[in-house]
Amino acid sequence: MEELHNSFKPMLTPKQMLHKGIFGGTYFNQLVDHRIFPRDWFDNLDESYYLSKKYLVKINLFKIKSGQSQEEWEAKGWIHKDDPRGWFEWYCKYYKGRRHEDDIRQIKRWLAFCGPKGRFRNSIYNKIYKSGLGIENSKDISPRIQQSLLHWSYIVNNEHYELWKLERQK
Repeated sequence: MEELHNSFKPMLTPKQMLHKGIFGGTYFNQLVDHRIFPRDWFDNLDESYYLSKKYLVKINLFKIKSGQSQEEWEAKGWIHKDDPRGWFEWYCKYYKGRRHEDDIRQIKRWLAFCGPKGRFRNSIYNKIYKSGLGIENSKDISPRIQQSLLHWSYIVNNEHYELWKLERQK
């Protein structure tokens, strides 16, 4: 289990994620009171970035709607009763030091999504590679995938892209 925890290396803190723009600003509009988290996470952040009643595409870093609804998350069994808003809520609490019975499942989900062998991480690097544009010009390549990766605390970067290319050559 310790090895699994050691493999969990999100790129951003919850505060950094919120300030970049995630979930169309709607994340804390229901089920979870944002005030249970450190006040400084929300310093200098307009409330529309986390308390919007309506999904605001303009809030998201990649200016695109990305993700599924609360109902879809629940239907797929992705919600633990202790974290009714899903993975990001779990991550916020994990980041603050909570360890929980759901840690293994959530870390495995993160690894499958954006870990070194993660489906979406590899998908975006493949698209970037095929475009020939390189990381520095990749913001417009599959913005929906990139916004989804941001929801999981991952941003494409040159270091991981170069490692991906090396793995691809094997």
